[in-house]
Parts: sequence; C-alpha cells; structure tokens
Amino acid sequence: MKEIRFFYAPDVAADAELPADEAAHCLRVLRLQAGDEIRLTDGKGMFYKAEITTATGKRCLFKVLEAVPHPKEWSGHLHLALAPTKNMDRIEWLAEKATEIGFDELTFLDCRYSERKVVKTERIDKILVSAMKQSHKARKPLLNEMEDFKRFVARPFAGQKFIAHCYDEADVAGVVKASEDKAMDGGKPFLLDELDAGQDALVLVGPEGDFSIEEVRLAQAHGFRSVSLGRSRLRTETAALVAVHLMHIRHARM
Repeated sequence: MKEIRFFYAPDVAADAELPADEAAHCLRVLRLQAGDEIRLTDGKGMFYKAEITTATGKRCLFKVLEAVPHPKEWSGHLHLALAPTKNMDRIEWLAEKATEIGFDELTFLDCRYSERKVVKTERIDKILVSAMKQSHKARKPLLNEMEDFKRFVARPFAGQKFIAHCYDEADVAGVVKASEDKAMDGGKPFLLDELDAGQDALVLVGPEGDFSIEEVRLAQAHGFRSVSLGRSRLRTETAALVAVHLMHIRHARM
C-alpha cells in the first residue's frame, strides 16, 4: 500500500496551496503529481484528506476531500520553559522529541547562569513542524521567544506551576541541615506525583549550571513548587524531556 504523506498547511481553510517549503518537498523530493492523495495538518487540531490538483514549478495546489477533527491525545495545556544550552543541537533534539511525545508550548528563559542569550526560533519552529508531521500529530506546539526569567515567573498562570532544580529544599529555605540527612532528590517531591491531570501544567528547567538559589526562591514566591525529576543528575535537555514525558503520562487520554 502506498504511503500517505503528511504536509503542514496552516491556512488550509483559506488557501488551497501548500507553503513554498512544503511544496518543494512534495514536488521535488517526493515527486508527487496531480491526482496523488496527500494528508494535511493545520497544526491547530485538524487533519485533511486532499488531492493534488496542480503540480507545476514551485507551486502545489490541492482540493480538500475530507476534514477530520483530531482530538488531542492529552488533557490540559502542557507548557515547558527552559534555559537553552550552549550547544543548540541539544535543544533542537529536545524540540523534536518533545513534539513527538506531545506538549503544547515551549518558552526559552534567560536565567542568571544561562550560557546562551539568543535563540533563533525560526530553526526551532521548522523542527517542530517536521516532528509534528513525522509523528502524525494535528497540533504544533506554540513557540515563544526568549524571555527574562524574572518577568516570566511573575506572569499569571492558571494551572499548576513547578520548578525543577538540584538544590536541597532546606538550602532554598535557608535551614541548616546535616549533609548526611540530605536525600538524593533534595527532599523534593517527584513531579509525576504532584501533577493533576485535570489542570494545565507549567514546568521550569534551568541552564547547565542550574537556576540560582535566588531564582528558585523567586519562583516559589510566585507560586511555583519545587519538584524532582528523579534521583539521577540530568543534562538540561534530558531533564526537559523527562518533564514533558511525565506531564504527558499524567495527562494522557487512554
């Protein structure tokens, strides 16, 4: 059976033509022609069965045969906010894998110990589109520009708010505690145990040098709860992916 190809057409309801990059892939790489059937996603929750009507030069026009609403595979709005790593390959990998798993929004944070202050979101957005199509999803995560940590945590957010960090809770609270009494997870609850599937969720993940302890305290003052992502020490992009996976597990519609 011939494989059905997925293409991203964000304005499919108003414009029956593939965007330039999608058209190039369709016509030049896959060599599809008029009469071939394709599947479209608008990245907003809809799939479309379509047929190519015109395939000339750099243009690919189509007609929609059927519109199919696609219920989201998870409940709530899942938002990941993290400080990007110095190596952008790791962040691109994270964006791809998190989209394959399933989440709703990605924000980059400028923190005290951030090693990267600028992110080219155009490249990340293309990776989100590619991962959405590859994993046959109907929703593209919302991608935000980098934002100052202090401004971000002060924003209103109706759901649950968490900050994942490596400090012991006693240290954050300024309480003297014998080192031998400190747990591997810093006395913090495991994220999966704290998530409520009935609520939106936002998780903060820090830079390679972690959040500063002042940033953790500031986040807590704005209603964020400290959580552990497990007993292993994780790289930033691994911690972020674990956070997305745990949110998805708790909110998955079975």
